[in-house]
Amino acid sequence: MDRKILSLRMERQCFLKKADEDEYLRLYRDTQPGQNVYWNGFGQPPTLSFRAAFDDIAYNRGRQLKRELIKGRFSGGNLGWIVPEDMELFLALYRKPLGKAKEIQLRLLELIEREGPLTIRQMKEATGLLVKEITPVLHRLQEAFLVYEDQYDGEWDRGWYPFGEMFPSVNPEHFSRLEALKIVLQRFAYRLVWFNTAMARSFYKIPEREIRQAIGELSAEGVLTALGSGYVLRSDAALLGSYQPKTMHFVYAVHRSDFLFKTQEHDLLEMARKLTEGLPYDHEPLQFLLIDGEFRGAAVGHFRNGPYDLLDVVCDLPDAQSRREEILEAVSAVNFGRKPQRFMGEPVE
Repeated sequence: MDRKILSLRMERQCFLKKADEDEYLRLYRDTQPGQNVYWNGFGQPPTLSFRAAFDDIAYNRGRQLKRELIKGRFSGGNLGWIVPEDMELFLALYRKPLGKAKEIQLRLLELIEREGPLTIRQMKEATGLLVKEITPVLHRLQEAFLVYEDQYDGEWDRGWYPFGEMFPSVNPEHFSRLEALKIVLQRFAYRLVWFNTAMARSFYKIPEREIRQAIGELSAEGVLTALGSGYVLRSDAALLGSYQPKTMHFVYAVHRSDFLFKTQEHDLLEMARKLTEGLPYDHEPLQFLLIDGEFRGAAVGHFRNGPYDLLDVVCDLPDAQSRREEILEAVSAVNFGRKPQRFMGEPVE
């Protein structure tokens, strides 16, 4: 990719200059829904790894406690965290109405509306239903924005409220889905500088035809303009002409819920498949290597509760050996100080 685009993207992602609190809040807003660390982050606040000039997990824990970050089921029904002032925006993007509700859905919804907030344990006691019966129903009601799970801390037993009780001022009809998509795509474009429809679909989990419609309107309005096979903000098209790319020399091992990974997931999993083809040991990609602004490899092995099996590092850099120690250090930094067993197939002493 063009070095100007990569450099400006890394600036806007705050990899070149770590974000202070003000910039972090802007970055977080533009990259919503936020997620915690892939696989091992249950109960933790969301994080924008490597981007903040402070401990953003602790910072976001404080935001959760003050309900400045709120939980929901958004892209693809996945859990995520948004700022409350954007609830109408993400409701418009992701609400899945119940349609013809099932008896068990109505039963739990009426119980929560009558007696909530209730924990799952309390619902079990009140209805005689099993936890495994209750949980998927709550998730479906969550997707319909009819109930809200109040996870303001890391505890397991959380209260479920009627959505309207927690958010009485939210107007479900404030935005159409197209209007909401046009807003988030402008944020997306700013933080990535250049994007294509596949990247937007990968992150937002919205059909590509809808993304194309939104891009078409934004282009007609003079907000976006085509550049190669993708799009940039028109203001950035002018900026890139005189922009001087910054020197980039860094390695980060990025987890699989990270914003940058999720925007390129479709390509990165295929890259990892090609780099690990034929390996005789477990080689599921654990983290992806962001090297000088581009994803160039992965730490692979096997996910476990607790420390992962770090079996190898694969990379497509032509000079991978010259960056060996940097890469090993980056992988070790996100794996409790542990090094992988191999680097490019060769044992690590």
